Amino acid sequence: MCQVIITCRSLLWTLLTIATTQILIASVMSPQWMIGYERKPGLISFKDLNNKTISDGGNDMYRPTIGIINRCTRLHKFQNILKTDNCATFVTDFGMNNDEFPDAWKASFIFFCIGGILMVYTMGASVMSICVQSMCGKSIFGVSGFIQSIAGLFCVIGLFVYPVGWSSKKVQFYCGEQSTIYSYDQCSLGWSFYMCIVAIILVFVCSVLSIGAERATTCRKVEEEVVEGKALICVMA
Repeated sequence: MCQVIITCRSLLWTLLTIATTQILIASVMSPQWMIGYERKPGLISFKDLNNKTISDGGNDMYRPTIGIINRCTRLHKFQNILKTDNCATFVTDFGMNNDEFPDAWKASFIFFCIGGILMVYTMGASVMSICVQSMCGKSIFGVSGFIQSIAGLFCVIGLFVYPVGWSSKKVQFYCGEQSTIYSYDQCSLGWSFYMCIVAIILVFVCSVLSIGAERATTCRKVEEEVVEGKALICVMA
């Protein structure tokens, strides 16, 4: 018989794991990692053969944004048809050269993907932990907490590798020619970058909370109610 065990600490860990996983994925997929310098909308979103940006001559200015695999820019404006930013992925092939898709960003994306996949697994495990407290003879909280710490390390590596790509021509188009490794020239960091940092911190918080969740679900009061054969056990622990 499946016994549903809910404690304050286990519920907090489950909810925070779900929220953290969603925040991490949303931040990685967002195009708001870097905000480029102000410019006019161009006929194309790249420089021409003379290294000049083609503009439609309009007076309105905008600031393009770029993430790890997505970007937001304003395309050619014809009779005020396009007034909003056009957001889409700029990656057509993972084998794109460094100037179009920085190699450092490829590595960063891979690290974030590994961390994200691990967090998705622990998210599922955290939901299962309500009625399944062990997995292969091991505590589901202990295993999940360990996996979350590994996921956090992968994400930290991805975050530190990301700025290495700022020296590519792709970033220089958005930020200026003085953009180099760990220096973004005229750009500014967007909310997605900071949200990713918050998500990584929360990943490690989840890992620590899993210890408390395990202790709460194995406390004496819970064990007493398990012996009594209760199907639903709710404990303020």
